[in-house]
Amino acid sequence: MAKKIESLLLEFAKLHRFLMRFFREVVSPPYEFKEIIRQCYEVGWKSFPLISLTGFIVGFVFTKQSRPSLEEFGAASWLPNLISIAIVRALAPLVTALIASGKVGSQIGAELSSMNVTEQIDAMEVSGTNPFKFLISTRILATTIMIPVLCFYVSGIGLAGGYLSIISKDQLSVLSYITQVFEAIAPKDVFAMVFRAVVFGFTIGFVSTYVGYYSSKGTEGVGKAANSAVVASMFIVFIEELLIVQVLALVG
Repeated sequence: MAKKIESLLLEFAKLHRFLMRFFREVVSPPYEFKEIIRQCYEVGWKSFPLISLTGFIVGFVFTKQSRPSLEEFGAASWLPNLISIAIVRALAPLVTALIASGKVGSQIGAELSSMNVTEQIDAMEVSGTNPFKFLISTRILATTIMIPVLCFYVSGIGLAGGYLSIISKDQLSVLSYITQVFEAIAPKDVFAMVFRAVVFGFTIGFVSTYVGYYSSKGTEGVGKAANSAVVASMFIVFIEELLIVQVLALVG
């Protein structure tokens, strides 16, 4: 039992050093702007098709499932308001984070692990390049920047899916739908969405790079790193969602 506690404390200390080193490398020159832009492209644009499909389906299905409950109370006209609140406050950042954990997290974990196995990271250190700044800091910044951007897109495409679900049963103009959507959204809802997305984006980048950077040698370690990056990212995202909901409920 003592050994388990000791190993857990050592792991926390390792995480703390990794986090502090990230903040130190981010603010110190030279800055890898080209690599940050490239990683933003990898995280954002290459996730675009999957994010688009998922966001549309979430909006369409959520609207379809919510309709019967509102119709029982004669409140079907409030469906646009319900959709906008649900998607903007919770569904958009959470769905974006989960999709990114699966696609981006596994990619980062496997990529860094394979570089570790082939000793490319050691070669970068020998050649005078700072591998932590080039490989770790850029990827964490890219996920922190792009997840909020993707979150806004998922909100839009989810609301579009909700509108198509509504007009399949009711006659509602686009202008009326947009008006009801924006009437239901308050600035604090947008802030909550952005805050969630930033936290989730940082978590995905941090966990995935940490797992890949410290992965075990050997080809088996690559698969384990990719799997661990996805599982750990999703697990922590759900815990953060629970905590953020409680904090925002107290503040709001």
